[in-house]
Amino acid sequence: MTTLLAAAVDLAAIALLTFGVYFPRHRRRDLVTAFLGINIGVLAVAIVLGSTTVGAGLGLGLFGVLSIIRLRSDEISQHEIAYYFAALGLGLIAGLGGTPDSTTAGLMLLIIVGLWIGDHPALFRRYRNQQLRLDVAYTDEDALRTHLETLLGGRVTSMVVRQVDMVNDSTLVDVRYVAPAAGRAPQEPGLRQRVNAA
Repeated sequence: MTTLLAAAVDLAAIALLTFGVYFPRHRRRDLVTAFLGINIGVLAVAIVLGSTTVGAGLGLGLFGVLSIIRLRSDEISQHEIAYYFAALGLGLIAGLGGTPDSTTAGLMLLIIVGLWIGDHPALFRRYRNQQLRLDVAYTDEDALRTHLETLLGGRVTSMVVRQVDMVNDSTLVDVRYVAPAAGRAPQEPGLRQRVNAA
């Protein structure tokens, strides 16, 4: 009965995290499957480990190795990594926590609320991150910063030049900036860009 209750609490928590927080904001269907699968798998193995003589430390170590392999096998963003580990954490708490009580439920709720707040669209919504390829080879950082602020219509907070190609006359730069309150400025002609994350 305890095991069934733990599974029910875990399923409610992962459903709230996946369908109530993640999917409405990001709409990535493949990661819904990943979050549900990893959570239920971790829950099942954690329950088995908790009922045998195998140490919980060994189980946690195995999950760590598996998560590293999973995260290296496909490129996912930082906020998706947070959801991934939240799904792992929910399964571990439910599976190794014993009889579900207020502490277990509170910890699981804390994970969900933490991600709900941390990933809320209203939180730092004017702060952006982009990778841009410019059709000019910039060697002067001040000139580059001025050009980026004019181009993006916002204040550049940091920039990292990844590549300056003098032959093809281009610059690849990672830029973090604060977008203007009224929206982004129009892009100049000749700009090629790839957006990493907003």
